[in-house]
Parts: sequence; structure tokens; C-alpha cells
Amino acid sequence: MTEHASPPPFAAPAGCHAQPADAVLLALQTSHEAGIASVEAARRLDLCGANALPPPPRNGPLIRFLLQFHNVLIYVLLAAGVVTSVLGHAVDSAVIFGVVVINAIIGFLQEGKAERALDAIRDMLSPHAHVLRDGRRQEIAADALVPGDIVFLASGDRVPADLRLLDVRSLRIDESALTGESLGADKSLSPVAADAALGDRTSMAYSGTLVSYGQGMGVVVATGSATEIGRISTLLGTVEGMSTPLLRQVAGFSRLLTWVILGIAAAAFVFGTQFRGYTHGDMFLAAVGLAVAAIPEGLPAIMTITLAIGVQRMARRHAIIRRLPAVEALGSVTVICSDKTGTLTRNEMAVQRVICADAQLRVSGAGYAPHGGFECGSHAISAAEAPLLADIGRACLLCNDAELSLQGKEWRIVGDPTEGALTALALKAGADPRLLREALPRDDVIPFESGHRFMATLHHDEAGDACVMLKGAPERVLSLCSASRRLDGAPAPLEPESWQRAAEQAAGEGMRLLAVAERREAGQRRALSFAAVEEGGFTLLAVLGITDPPRAEAVKAVANCMAAGIQVKMITGDHAATARAIGEQLGLSREVKVLTGAEIERMEDARLAEAVAETDIFARASPEHKLRLVEALQARGEVVAMTGDGVNDAPALKRADVGVAMGQKGTEAAKEAAEMVLADDNFASVAAAVEEGRTVYDNLRKAIAYILPTNIGQAAMVFCAVLFGLTMPITPAQILWVNMVTAVTLALALAFERPEADIMARPPRDPAEPLLNGLLAWRIVFVGFLLVAGGMGMFLWESARGATLEAARTAAVNALLIGEVFYLFNVRNLFGSVLSRDGFLGNRYVLLAILLLAVCQALFTYLPAMQRLFGTLPLGADEWLRILAFGILLLFAVEIEKAVLRRIFPQGEARAH
Repeated sequence: MTEHASPPPFAAPAGCHAQPADAVLLALQTSHEAGIASVEAARRLDLCGANALPPPPRNGPLIRFLLQFHNVLIYVLLAAGVVTSVLGHAVDSAVIFGVVVINAIIGFLQEGKAERALDAIRDMLSPHAHVLRDGRRQEIAADALVPGDIVFLASGDRVPADLRLLDVRSLRIDESALTGESLGADKSLSPVAADAALGDRTSMAYSGTLVSYGQGMGVVVATGSATEIGRISTLLGTVEGMSTPLLRQVAGFSRLLTWVILGIAAAAFVFGTQFRGYTHGDMFLAAVGLAVAAIPEGLPAIMTITLAIGVQRMARRHAIIRRLPAVEALGSVTVICSDKTGTLTRNEMAVQRVICADAQLRVSGAGYAPHGGFECGSHAISAAEAPLLADIGRACLLCNDAELSLQGKEWRIVGDPTEGALTALALKAGADPRLLREALPRDDVIPFESGHRFMATLHHDEAGDACVMLKGAPERVLSLCSASRRLDGAPAPLEPESWQRAAEQAAGEGMRLLAVAERREAGQRRALSFAAVEEGGFTLLAVLGITDPPRAEAVKAVANCMAAGIQVKMITGDHAATARAIGEQLGLSREVKVLTGAEIERMEDARLAEAVAETDIFARASPEHKLRLVEALQARGEVVAMTGDGVNDAPALKRADVGVAMGQKGTEAAKEAAEMVLADDNFASVAAAVEEGRTVYDNLRKAIAYILPTNIGQAAMVFCAVLFGLTMPITPAQILWVNMVTAVTLALALAFERPEADIMARPPRDPAEPLLNGLLAWRIVFVGFLLVAGGMGMFLWESARGATLEAARTAAVNALLIGEVFYLFNVRNLFGSVLSRDGFLGNRYVLLAILLLAVCQALFTYLPAMQRLFGTLPLGADEWLRILAFGILLLFAVEIEKAVLRRIFPQGEARAH
């Protein structure tokens, strides 16, 4: 019987955020004053293990490489390679095997990159920690931390483990990587509700987050995989990546094609031996030739090249593709789930509203750049017209510890993001930081703390009179004020109810509110105390509404996506009010409905699948919630793109059909879990990538619709010869030549086709739609029949005229290829007419491919070495005229067929049938 290890005698209570600090210390058997002893720490380290994230079990390099061959299409290619090798065509078989090996190497390398997602999360852990052990403060390696250790935090530190806070001094922690909130979280010691969301657990500090301001001390309650970041790492390790629609369609198509080819070859073998009197040896070679003719050897290479060209195009539009199939998957996307902070918004705080005693001003300008102005109603207001703006700017600049500077073309802050927004507002109001700080130097300060909820600074002017600047929570500042000031600078009575109504309205729109006030005193005050501030007598200047505003280009991109039939859903860890306000500004839906993480928790999967279709905004979402939302959408048959930048986004990024990470402000964990990285962190680049993805899929379908008729035509020529007991009109070697030369010349040119005019006006294609719909399948059969008629007809015509077998076969092969040249123009637009200048000259790569093919065919037909290798003879002018006439007839036959289809089906319907 297996013995289970006993739990350690120390253990953090469940829900430490909801427990008093003393209860947590007691449960962990540690001391606030002395910490734990080194001997006890070593014992606990043996019991709990290192404070590190364990690597997941992985296949070794050899197994990973061999698994790259586990694919039906690869099996078909390997079979084709074996067949061509048996037939003695070493060069052809080497090309086929080379394509297979190159694809395997690419897949192997890409899979290795994908596995770095977990490594990136582990790298977020702090390498060192300052702890209290044996009654003295010391620095140790972070992986040596154990539950019960007392850890010190200071500004700039990365939190080394999950901590229950024991002491805070103005402590603010950037938890955006875990919660998605753009604002730093102010920390306190009081327990919070047991069901509080992660972003509301103010009594905790979580591993991997960054201390942006202040100091603190806490007791370790979880290490390694037991931490929140460890839980996400474990979750990420269990998430299965999704195959793209193209890969799923190609897998199904390959299986079908394999059985069809084998079935037809077997039927031909049986028919030839039983009814036509062929020997088993001759018929076996004929069946092999038929199979070789039917296998599209060049298709995988064309797919890879088309995807690679899409990668290059997307890179020019700031979308970096990490995995080739993601290019096409973007074109299939039906829903984009976007993180709010940094993707739809700038991840830069900005003051957007100034509430005064007699007016409310809108503030223009984005981010920390000090460019913009003020509007009251529909009128612009200058600082000269509104003296109060200068007073507000002075208070914002002086009661502030942030620095704003221009680095290259971007404005950057050093300090708290909220204070950076106040500095930008002051500069918009015309304040000069250097002159103001010289005229009113700071003599004392009371830093902001959650206990008193304000920051105050003491300044003196040249006359020696004191000025106290105050900023903080509106209700706290309001309680210390006795007057206010109008926009023109005139005094105004304080009307608390009016201020509260305006503040509540702004808060309801998702704004973070901050009030600024000042108090002037005659005479000198050398020190600033809480008692001095509590005396009151301040003049309220303004209540400021601060948000992380939407990107202007994101608003346009959302509208473009919705016009293209793509749903856009915002999933954020931020508060519901903030999410609703941003959603309204983005125009996500007419009736902005918000679903919170707590509500998601209470829903069964079936109900969530219904709710996710009705809701466009999800707030207070944890990593598990984001993952469930993506899975719920996929369960409805949607193809989901997920954008994100934080560690909390990594599991959903990996699960989504296309994960999109932010390149500038995204974490390495998010980038490694994603298929695509945005170089400019801009949602508009996602919309551009979708357009490119649709173009890639269009071009892939065109390539397939071009290649398959060739294979059908060749296979049908062999089958017809067997069926009617005729001499083979084309040899296996000539079949391989046709397949190879068309794949590397004509079919490749289609990869460079530009997007069709209506590409973003179409609805997303149905993910269940087969790679070849009914009309395309008909087109392939129709063109295949025309190629058979031309190739077989030319062979029989030349034979009837007394030409040798080699000459007749040479004419048949060239008729096939000339037919394909003219069909290449047809397929540039699958349903629209190409009888125009652009239809013939709009893609220079098509013209270059035709020129290259002409050179290849001239060598095939006239070069003695090629004649000996492929059994060909020179053709005369009469033969070429007949071959050229066939090509022109094929071109017009397909254009007539397209015109008939356009009359029966509108073009949009034709794409769906």
C-alpha cells in the first residue's frame, strides 16, 4: 500500500487575502520580528521544494523530430518519393524527400520556440530577495525562499513569491501582467472579501509583479508552482494548442485524396489485367504512373511558399508571424478577443476631464505627450481665457514626483503613471516645470498612503509666504476644502453636493478620479504635518478624470472588423465600469453589456456558450476565465484570435486559433505563447493582418484550383488509355516533368496575387467550409476534362497523321502545358472575368513564370539531352499552332463557364457553394 507524505506542520490558511495578518503568521509558525531560523528554512526547503517553476515533461529532440512526419499529406509525399525512386528517377525522388525533410525541420524548430513560453514565465521570477532570518536582514537567492519567510519590498523590486502583507508605506505594485489593470494597485493591510478578484486583493503581493512605488514587508504564503504565476504556468502547460482551419482542411483533403488515388489506381490495375489483357507487370507500371499523375507533389511547397510570402507582407504591416499556418488562420478569424490595456488603449494614463466649480472641460491629446488642449462644450478654451487652468497645472506639477521626458519620438515617464498624466496635463496648461520649481521650491512633503488617501507638499514663494498643494481621493480632499474657484479664477462657494454628482458621473464612465487643491498662508511654515493639513481651509481647484484612453486607430480598426463580419470582444482584468466606458468609446456594440469574472464563475459551460455570443465586454477576468471564454467561442464553431500582453493572457493565447502578443509592452511569456507578435502593439495591425490572411487563403485556393486539374488531366489520360486499350499518351517521367515544372513556375506565381477589391467586404468564411467547395470542385473537374480532351486529342490527332509515338507524346505534353498557361489567367480571379488589361498584365510574376516555362519547354522539346531523358522529339510550326489554338479555346471556355455561374449565383454566393 502506498504511503502518502504527511502535510507539513506549517501551512498558510486558505484565502490569505481574507485572513488577518496575525492569523497567517500563526499558521506559518513565523515571527514578524525575527522571521524563521536558517535551520528551519532549510527543513522547509526540503519539504516544499525550490521557489521555482518546474519544467513540464517534454518529448526529447528525436521524438519531436519524428512526430513532424506524422501527417497524412507527408505520408502521401513519402509514397510518391518511393514510387519515383522505384521508377528510377533519383532526382525527382530527391526533390520530394527534400521537401518533406525541410518541412519537418521547420516544424521542429517552431515547436522548440513554442516551448519557450513556460521558460519565459519562469524567467519573470525575481533572482534575489531581502528576507528576515535569524532576527537579521539578509539577501538570499529567490529560489531559496520558503513559506514563512519575511520579505522586504522596495520601489523597483520584483516580488519574489506570493506574500501576505504585514507592513506598507505608500506601497503601489504594478500587477498588469497578472490582472491586465493599467493602474498600479495601492496596497493595505486590511483583509478583503474571500471572493475578491485578484486585482482587488489589496492585502497581497504576488510573485512576478513589480513594485512601482513605496515600501512594504510581507510573509511568504506560497512559492514555486503554488504561486499565482505558478498556477498560470501549470494552466499553460495543460492547454492544447489549436490546429488552424487550413491544417484541418488539408488533413481531411489529404486523407480523401489518398484513398481516391489508391482506389482509382487499383481499379485501373484490375480492369487492365482482367478486361484488356495487359500483363500484371505492365499494368502495375501503368497504375503507378496513374498514381504519380494524381499526386500533387508540388502542393506542400506551394502552400509553404504562399504562407511565407504572406509572412513578409504582414511584417511590412507590423505583424510578425512566428508560426507559418497562423498566416492563413488569420484570414479565417470570425471573432477577435482583445485585451484592453495596451492593445485597444495606449497603456498610458491621461487626464481626459477637468471638473471645475462652473464647468466641465474635455482634454484632448493622447498618452503622455504634452500636446492637446481644452474644450468646454463645443468651444476650445485657452489657458489665457481660463486662469484657473494655470493654477491647476501648478498644483499638478508641484504635488508630484514623476518626471516626463522626450526619448526619441516618444514621451516617457519615470515614476507613477497617474502622476505622469498630471505632469502632461500641467504642460498642456502651459506650466513650465523648471520655472515653477525655482519659483516655488518644495520644502516638505507628506507622501500618499492608502491610510490618509492624499499627498501634500509645502512650498514657499519669493516673499516667503507658504503654499500647501494637495491631491488625493475626491471625498478626502473635499472634506478639507472650504472654497472653490471658477474657471476665470474668481472665488466660488463650495457646493459639495454638486461636486459629488459630477464626480459620480465621471466615475460611472470608468474614470479614476483625483482632486487637486491649494492653500496659501501668510508667513513661513517650515514643516508640514498631518495636523497642519487637517486644519483644512483649502481651495478646491478641480476634480480630474483620468483614464487609459482608446487608441484612435483602434476605434477605426474595430469598425472595419465589424464591417467585415468579424466580432470584436474585449476581455480585461480591469473593473466593469472602466471596461464599459472604453467599450462605448470603441463602439463595440449598441447596447454595451458587461459580464464579470464572478458571473462567469457561476455559469455552466452551456450557459457560458450562450452568454459569450450575446456579450462583447468581459471584465475582472482571470486567466481561467479568459481560457474558458476562448473555449466557449470555439465550441460554437468560431475561429478565435486572442490578443494580450500579460502572463495572465498566455494560456488563452496558446489555446486560441491565433494568439497575438504585444511586441513592445508584452511579456516574454505572452510572446512565446502566441503565433503572432505586433511590432507596434496596435489593434489596427490585427485588422491589417486579417486582410493579409484572407489574401493568403484566396491565393492558396487559387493554387489548389490550378494544380489539381493538371493532376486530374494527366491521371485521366492514363486511365482513358487503360479503359480503351490504347498506347499510353504520356509516360511517368513526362508526368513528373509536368508536375514539377508547373509547380515551380506557374502555380508559384499565384502566391503573389494582390488582394481582390472586395476582400474585407466579405463575411468570414465558415470554418467548416471544405477547402474545395462545390463550385471549385466542379471547376477542377471541368478544366481537367478540357485538359484531357486537349492532351488526348492532340496525341490521337498526331498519331492519326502518322507521327511517331515520341512525337505524339511530345505534342500531348505541350498541349497540357499550354492549356495550363492559359488557365493560369483564368484562375487569377476564381469567379470574376479576367478579360481585361489587368487580368492579363496585373501580376508581373505570372508573365515571368510563363516566360520561364517557355524556356523549360523549349529545352524539353529541342535539347538532345532532354529528348533522350524524356523521350521527346522536335515539333514543327503546324503542331505549335494547333497547340496554341487549344490554349485559347480553353481560356474562353472557362470564362464562359464563369459567366454562367455568375448568372446563377451572385459572386458572394459562389464563394460559399
